[in-house]
Amino acid sequence: MPFEAINPPQFPTPIAPFSAGARAGNTVYVSGTLALGEGGVVLHVGDCAAQTRHVLEAIRTTLEAAGATLGDVAFNHIFLKDWADYPAMNAVYAEYFPGAKPARYCIQCGLVRPDCLVEIASVAHL
Repeated sequence: MPFEAINPPQFPTPIAPFSAGARAGNTVYVSGTLALGEGGVVLHVGDCAAQTRHVLEAIRTTLEAAGATLGDVAFNHIFLKDWADYPAMNAVYAEYFPGAKPARYCIQCGLVRPDCLVEIASVAHL
């Protein structure tokens, strides 16, 4: 099945060869999203809550460009640099998914930029 690359025009140029998202049939995949600005500059350094909010807003924008919403998200992949940031990430995450919660996993790992604290990738079904 062919897919459509989703690259919202207001997004900075990706730091690697990928699209912000892809739609294949009724499924939208959103790439791992970090709190990055133009030129790969890390935004909200040291503030996991602010980075999480930035990431989820970017995911929302990508989903909307594909004809989906956060309400269509069925699964999230969450990566944290440090477990100490788990409560801050969860507090913001709960604001964006107030009703039925998508399935998810959350792991601690190194991220592509040392100042990045959280990365989230999503799968939505229309």
